[in-house]
Amino acid sequence: MSYPPRLGHLVTRGVMAARFRATFAESHEIDENEAQERLERAFAGRLWELMLQSTWAALNDKKRVADPDAVVEKIARTLKDRPLRPGKAAKLGPAFSAFLVMIDLEAGMASDAARKVLESAQGEAMKQAGLAEAGRFLAAELVK
Repeated sequence: MSYPPRLGHLVTRGVMAARFRATFAESHEIDENEAQERLERAFAGRLWELMLQSTWAALNDKKRVADPDAVVEKIARTLKDRPLRPGKAAKLGPAFSAFLVMIDLEAGMASDAARKVLESAQGEAMKQAGLAEAGRFLAAELVK
């Protein structure tokens, strides 16, 4: 595990789903309740931990080294009053779109063709770029 355990206690699957809900609902043209359900299903598996790792990397991707305890405390303060506050809609590009396909795969909503595309060498690179971009988005949402 490359992130502090407390991060996982603060950024639960529900919290993470809420932060991506607006983006997911808008991109899939579904209502926010359906988006929340699909996101929670997707984050029930390994994607949640991958996102925690990616988010922690984004939070520490600064020129100066951040104090891990201070970063976690800032996240705790942000989530204190409204942990399930929806996030803003993210700007979609190829990398973030690949992340959304990963969500669909984890939620059991994507086709085998989508799975095969992401399993290719270029698809694997896009998955990594998508995780990094989604991690930066979530990091920004958590330290407002």
